[in-house]
Amino acid sequence: MTGRSIDGKAIAAKVRADVAAAVKQLPGQPALAVVLTGDDPASQVYVASKGKATIEAGMRSVEIRLPAETTEADLIARVDALSRDPDIDGILVQLPLPKHISEANVLAVIDPLKDVDGLTEASAGKLVLGKPGLRPCTPVGCVILAKTERPDLTGANVVVIGRSILVGKPAALLFLEQNASVTIAHSKTRDLKMVCRGADILVAAVGRPEMVRGDWIRPGAIVIDVGTNRVPAPEKGDGKTKLVGDVHFAEAIQVAAAVSPSPGGVGPMTIACLLRNTVLAACARRGWAVPEPLAAG
Repeated sequence: MTGRSIDGKAIAAKVRADVAAAVKQLPGQPALAVVLTGDDPASQVYVASKGKATIEAGMRSVEIRLPAETTEADLIARVDALSRDPDIDGILVQLPLPKHISEANVLAVIDPLKDVDGLTEASAGKLVLGKPGLRPCTPVGCVILAKTERPDLTGANVVVIGRSILVGKPAALLFLEQNASVTIAHSKTRDLKMVCRGADILVAAVGRPEMVRGDWIRPGAIVIDVGTNRVPAPEKGDGKTKLVGDVHFAEAIQVAAAVSPSPGGVGPMTIACLLRNTVLAACARRGWAVPEPLAAG
């Protein structure tokens, strides 16, 4: 008997529908600004998707596209201007940035009240301290996907493979908030395979294509695959590529109770949670009551 494929697209559609319903109840229109620097093809696709989703949710989308040769000082000035703009509720700086620009320096000038990606030091500190604030979108999406399969995570053994500030560390903290017992594993973890086999919920966020094989997974576990890796696809023809996750899906689905595919799992949730954060940021800044059903979340 094979496990279930977690339909991230359908779950994300529900979140986006909730956001759109909430926006209609607000006294004003929230605005999300996305800043893209450079010509990275994947980033261009992501930014276009985010802009389309923002408009579909009834919010205002502001896209700022800057050339790759933009200086760090110029980018910081643009982001600082958005932080000071009272009509902008959320700011997202699309990563990665060109190599000559420090991501840390740019993120530092985002107003924490507009930090819809949850990446500023203030947002990270609130997460660690358990204080209310904007949480990183991808880790929040991971928790939502896990809870669709196991609504009460109390006491669950969660293993997060990866310790990045973007996914691994915040995901671990968010699962801790759900009263799970969390282990952060990484490239230096001894007997990584056996550590993973102890997980009720396994979150793979390591950036290595199909690293997690079927025999890494405890029978009946829930597997959340955060990875998005482009690899050669000779079956499609010379030079063709395809996207795969950090989990070998075909093997995992034979062992686990449920597996989120990649693509089609965590990715759609990231955008949905970004829209949700924009509404929450607007409400916090403008003193609006958070509409249902977002208030319950």
